[in-house]
Amino acid sequence: MTLRRIRRYPRTLLLAIFLLILSVQLVKAASEYDPYKILGVSRSASQAEVKKAYKSLAKEWHPDKNKDPNAEDMFIKVSKSYEILSNEERRSNFDRYGQMDENQQFAQSQHQGFRGFHNSFYFDESFFHFPRSRDFADSKYLLHHGQFNTDVLPDSHKRPYLIKVTSEWCFACIHIEPVWKETVLELEPLGVGIGIVDLGYERRLAHQLGAHRAPSIIGLVNGRVNFFHQAVVREHLRQFIEDLLPQKLVEKITDDNYRVFLDSWRVENKPSVLLFDQIPIVPLLYKLTAFAFRDYVRFGFVDQGDTHNIQLLRQFNINTYAPTMLLFKEDSEKPVDIIQARGMKRQIMDEFVSNNKFLQVPRLVNQQLFDDLCPVKQFHRRRKYCVLLITGDDQAFHPGNKAFLEFASANKKDVLRFAYVYQRQQQPLCQALLHNQAALSPQVVILERRSHAGKVMYRSVSGGWNGSEEDKYHLHEQLELLQKDPTYLRSDATLPELNNEMAPILIIQWMNSAYDYIVQIYDDLLYSNWREMMPILSLIFSALFILFGTVIIQAFSEPGESKPRKPKPKEQPQPEEDASSRGSTSSRPPKKDFVEVTELTDITYISNLVKLRPGHINVVLVLTNASKNALLRKFAKEVFSFSGTQTLHFSFLNADKHRHWMPSLLCSTSGAMRREVHSDEDEESANYAGHVLALNGHKKYFCLFRPVFTGDNPNDSSSETLFSSDSRRKSRPRSRSSSHSRSRSHSREDGTGPKRGSSRATSIEVHHKLDRLGLWMERLMEGTLLRLQVPAWPSLSEAANSFAES
Repeated sequence: MTLRRIRRYPRTLLLAIFLLILSVQLVKAASEYDPYKILGVSRSASQAEVKKAYKSLAKEWHPDKNKDPNAEDMFIKVSKSYEILSNEERRSNFDRYGQMDENQQFAQSQHQGFRGFHNSFYFDESFFHFPRSRDFADSKYLLHHGQFNTDVLPDSHKRPYLIKVTSEWCFACIHIEPVWKETVLELEPLGVGIGIVDLGYERRLAHQLGAHRAPSIIGLVNGRVNFFHQAVVREHLRQFIEDLLPQKLVEKITDDNYRVFLDSWRVENKPSVLLFDQIPIVPLLYKLTAFAFRDYVRFGFVDQGDTHNIQLLRQFNINTYAPTMLLFKEDSEKPVDIIQARGMKRQIMDEFVSNNKFLQVPRLVNQQLFDDLCPVKQFHRRRKYCVLLITGDDQAFHPGNKAFLEFASANKKDVLRFAYVYQRQQQPLCQALLHNQAALSPQVVILERRSHAGKVMYRSVSGGWNGSEEDKYHLHEQLELLQKDPTYLRSDATLPELNNEMAPILIIQWMNSAYDYIVQIYDDLLYSNWREMMPILSLIFSALFILFGTVIIQAFSEPGESKPRKPKPKEQPQPEEDASSRGSTSSRPPKKDFVEVTELTDITYISNLVKLRPGHINVVLVLTNASKNALLRKFAKEVFSFSGTQTLHFSFLNADKHRHWMPSLLCSTSGAMRREVHSDEDEESANYAGHVLALNGHKKYFCLFRPVFTGDNPNDSSSETLFSSDSRRKSRPRSRSSSHSRSRSHSREDGTGPKRGSSRATSIEVHHKLDRLGLWMERLMEGTLLRLQVPAWPSLSEAANSFAES
């Protein structure tokens, strides 16, 4: 036991010495802290000199502008020093005792740091000035995720919120705590909402706010989050709240514009409030009140010290020794309520405005105003009857509207609310109350709302409303009966939701949303932590890289037919024996529209036509040596989309080698086809280049395509192909003959028949002959082309003999 105690005591002794040295060093550091030296001012410096020195050092050591590793620590020291020297009480304590009020508490708690030398040197966490439990005054401001979304977020549309994000073991949070408490004591009575978010316990709420570090100070207005990025000083926090409010909440009023301001109740449909004060700037208290009631009342501010407001002060007999508020409704010459007090409180101003937030006879312009003015019945004693005038906005209705206003002013009762609507702007509401009958004259309806779904009990006042004394007496009599017998309202209806006449135009809403989004992005890029912004920046640059990469690839890729091809040497007509030596080779078009096309020769004719398998069709292009390359290229392009069909084969026939085969094939058909061939064609002079045949070798029929001109020559009309009306010929035989006769006569008159070789060769360019081949191929696949039967296929070598025999 003795050895164990001897071994234990040296360790305990070393721990006690270490803690003692640490406490001495901390006390020494606290005593050496001098805010005068940090700010670089003398002990006799004025508040203006202290503030000037602080601003200079704050700009120099701000962490967002100074990249020095010690900038943040120095910035905290500068802010702390300014907090001490800007407060007269703290500055006096420091001058007398050389310590701040926090350090005094720190010094008093030193001897409590060690509790019981024999109790293993109990070490209290208050030694480092960390409170063991949160201040009770701060607990009422703690926010939770559910509470924030249900209460705080909707309430931010009526008042701004100042929220502090903190955590337990946060040194910087301790430094800003005194300033925070002073700011709360100043702003909370003005109507600013206060909140505290613990980063350790409310990570979900902190993530929703976008706060990832402590301490952070956030402003919340209209559901939008804004971060505070300046030095934590009371004046800066106050200005931060003021900057969050909309710019045009309060209008500056002078002798030049007060008439227009007070007479705007007809357009704005709101009462007007004027505040008279000696100071040249609008007080924050007045701005916060205007923000809370901006949907109901217009606010104006009059500087009593301005020489341009003398007439205004005289007219309303304003006392210049205390702030004065005047509230105007329909009468711009006489205020309906006045309040005057040296120490204007928020509670007094709220009560003053809330009691007069409606005109005497407001116009129903949206559903929110209707709900506030005529609430749903809840209890028998809280009945609210709405006396509604359905009228118009033309000049002829103004006398009746004015008489209704006079009647409402003379019959002020707590259970009665007077209002009017324009029938043109609120047609669904008026149709529901008037049974879909248009009111030729103004009508008065007395109603009581029974449910939020729109159910009402109502009664229309007979006789309409013209504003005469008789109408006033009759309406007064109806209201008296209503108060005696609540069942007087016997009709019921379900009212639709009112149109929002004050809603901004859609493009204005879009522009406002875009502006808010751009401002938020700018704020995030300027002040946010770059580590947090890296994923967003990476996504943006990736999208830009893909976008520009696609454009560059398309710019340098092959543009298809628009890409200029290298000119090829013009192919000279070759002797017939040279062409026959290459007859068995296949002609291949460009790679892009590659189609395998085989030439019909004596060797391939039998296998590709005569003995073609059942169900297979051979599409044959007729060409000449001069038009071979151009027609093959165009033919490949037009039939490329059909090349995947296994039952289609593609070939070409050289008309220069087998010039008698086409006449022989056409003459082997019967009836009208043969007559047309002999009447329109000269066998020797016919030019069949550009004709396409679909040959079914097994069933011995073919379909024919003739070239159609679709070029730019205005003198040449599109000659109608023989098979452009094939489907109509099948269903209407009588019209077929007339159609053919018109087509033939049209060709003869113009002199541009499709088979006139010499004249047509000059007017039709070769590559235009197959312009409509794609449409013809679609009809071929559909089976709607005319099929011409032949008794037998003519032979290539015997074509001349068979033609002569026929």
